[in-house]
Amino acid sequence: MNRAFTCVCQQPIFFRNSVCLACMKPLGYDALRGKLLPLEPAESPGLWRSVESATRTRLYRRCVNLATAAACNWLIPVESPEEPAPELCLCCRLTRTLPDLGTPEHAGWWGRIELAKRRLASSLLALRLPLVPKAEDPVRGLAFDILVSLPGAPPVVTGHEDGVITLDAQEADDATREQRRTQLREPYRTLLGHLRHESGHYFWQRLVEDSPWLEPFRRVFGDERADYQQALQTHYDRGAPADWSTRHVSAYASCHPWEDWAETWAHYLHMRDTLGTARGFGIRGNRVELAGEPFGPSVLEEGEGDEHTNARFLSWLNHWMKLTVALNEISRSMGVMDIYPFVLSQPAVRKLHLVHRVIAHKAPRGARRRSAVPAAVEETTP
Repeated sequence: MNRAFTCVCQQPIFFRNSVCLACMKPLGYDALRGKLLPLEPAESPGLWRSVESATRTRLYRRCVNLATAAACNWLIPVESPEEPAPELCLCCRLTRTLPDLGTPEHAGWWGRIELAKRRLASSLLALRLPLVPKAEDPVRGLAFDILVSLPGAPPVVTGHEDGVITLDAQEADDATREQRRTQLREPYRTLLGHLRHESGHYFWQRLVEDSPWLEPFRRVFGDERADYQQALQTHYDRGAPADWSTRHVSAYASCHPWEDWAETWAHYLHMRDTLGTARGFGIRGNRVELAGEPFGPSVLEEGEGDEHTNARFLSWLNHWMKLTVALNEISRSMGVMDIYPFVLSQPAVRKLHLVHRVIAHKAPRGARRRSAVPAAVEETTP
């Protein structure tokens, strides 16, 4: 999605901004339109409107978490000054449980997590995926529990179960997260990566389980009915197979089809958001000069997907491959780790293709779906 925005003063403004640093104009993010808007007060107290002439009649409230450590810049659309509206925006309403914010480090962790969650939620909305707080739809909705491990209590386990994503708040501490990344031999571990991975488990239930996509999933990813807990134990005892990279996007993806889907889903969101952001700033993968053979139709599973959708997917994928080569070299020029430290094998591409097809053929925004039967899924690594 595009993350390049311009203020009314013609200076660049960015996704996380709540005020233009050039002209000090208040800013707010309209998640349903995917736009960061310069704002001005409306006639009614507490309401705002965009300064854009085309949208001046639209009214908004600002999320109350703007004034908290979450620093939320999202807007709440309202139809009229008399209409009651929630105090929290859609993204903040997804959060169900918070740690004790009286502890300064907890408040700081919460702010970093909410920033990552806003980026995730904006991407999901841009893909027109169903995103409803669990408090508003207990059966099919989504909730986030942000927790900290307490002395004498079992440690918090990051994972997903029945529409609830639990996140260890200490993952927002850079030193802790880097230590865990090193211990688990992961080339990549970020807050956003955690959230994208766990959202994959949630959307597997929403879009795949108990749907016509289940059999294609089993053909490409494997049979999810394999013992999940035993698969995790085997992975932690023995590690990933030596040839995991020939079939999976990551070592952790090799432990069970559920984890393979969640890791592939997360990679797909990485790719979509990064390419969209690059294009918004005029950086296009098809303009990167790179020798090498691009992925062609033979890399996809025969008979899966229509010709037009497959051609668009392959074009997108090849642009991504060119862009990441350039971005990785730029990272190395700065002496930091590669921005995308992964290699995509043919089986991994086929899995990405299935994720792409599931998203492309989902129900349109606002359509009602039959809820899937929940299945417990939790893990300790994204």
